[in-house]
Amino acid sequence: MTPVPGPGTFPIGVRQANCGPELSARGASVRGMENTAKQNTATTASVKAVSAAAPTAGPGSRSASTAAPAAAAPVLGARALNRATLARQLLLARSPMSAKEALAHLLGLQAQNVKPPYYALAARLDGFEPEELSRLMADREAVRIVTMRSTIHTHTADDCLTLRPLVQPARDRELTYFRKGLVGVDLDRLTDLARDLVEAEPRTMKQLREALLVEWPDADPQSLSVAARCRLPLVQVTPRGLWGRSGQVALTTAEHWLGRPAQETPEHETSVMDATVLRYLAAFGPASVKDMQTWAGLTRLRDAFERLRPRLLTFRDERGTELFDLPDAPRPDPDTPAPPRFLPEFDNLLLSHADRTRVVPADLKGRSWTGNQAHCVLLVDGFLAGLWRLADRTLTVEPFGELTKGQRAAVVEEGERMLAALHGGTAYDVRFGTGVAERG
Repeated sequence: MTPVPGPGTFPIGVRQANCGPELSARGASVRGMENTAKQNTATTASVKAVSAAAPTAGPGSRSASTAAPAAAAPVLGARALNRATLARQLLLARSPMSAKEALAHLLGLQAQNVKPPYYALAARLDGFEPEELSRLMADREAVRIVTMRSTIHTHTADDCLTLRPLVQPARDRELTYFRKGLVGVDLDRLTDLARDLVEAEPRTMKQLREALLVEWPDADPQSLSVAARCRLPLVQVTPRGLWGRSGQVALTTAEHWLGRPAQETPEHETSVMDATVLRYLAAFGPASVKDMQTWAGLTRLRDAFERLRPRLLTFRDERGTELFDLPDAPRPDPDTPAPPRFLPEFDNLLLSHADRTRVVPADLKGRSWTGNQAHCVLLVDGFLAGLWRLADRTLTVEPFGELTKGQRAAVVEEGERMLAALHGGTAYDVRFGTGVAERG
């Protein structure tokens, strides 16, 4: 039985567009946005302050003084939400954060393939060099692991050990789609055996599958390997994921790779969930409960938001949906300039809200895909405006509509900055086309 993907998940067989060679980036901050880094620092402080001050109310509780209906909250339009989200995502101005700080602030980066996390950081950080992220992975300070939306993410080691247990309910739900292939399989026994196998030495999925088939020869081979992945926090060991290196996917447990265990007590789970809500708002807010559920691939997060409600601000969007936010988080003027940005396929900016119109105009819904292939995307004025790819020493930009002369010049400048940072001394063309952006 083929599993039915939930919101924000990608079914087996989804491919990613080849955006070209790996990128590094060294970009200057956007004129007029010098305060963005300070705002992001203030947001981090706000998360800590709100977390420390959050009341210990029971699940679902809300006081009469703080349970104001959404209709009474200020309205944030699409541009206001866009600019707020871009600021949190470090896309209004490149941040001086280190790669490790950015990984933590953003709660990880989508990493279905090796290159996207490098592209994502190149678009967000001032002076980013790909070797910085590569070193984090080589030193086991960052890892590749399946977390949100049942997709591979690059996380800091700390977040790997906290976020992976938090999304275990989603992995349990995913495993039910494969139950027909696991008839007669003792899942506890499978978990123990798989752990012993991958901790003895990192194993590919094929090797793990073959070893498990010895124990359960009548089971479905794919279901056995999926069960191991869902029941255990399996990380992809290096050299997979390193800059300029190749390596097949070999797996071991996060605890074994990092040399320390995750904490999974019920009390710890509640505190981590509340802290994660605050961190999600710092990186993706203002946002609704459903937005965070889409990002995490989880359900029933209302209780956590209600516990934190007394310490949060509430707004509503133009459809009347209630949005939560941190009091001191940046909410720039809707007319704040937003420079062009080249983002990789599956960038979290486009996948972390139930309502994506804050970045994807309604008339462009689905345009970043062709069949089962996801494309790299271009932002102009903060919104999805086209696609791009690197091939044959050419950066091809495929706008969805007409760009002004000034916009085209800014896109070319951003593209040349990206190319120069990666291929200094090598001639590259920047061209505008239409083929990739046409509907499939």
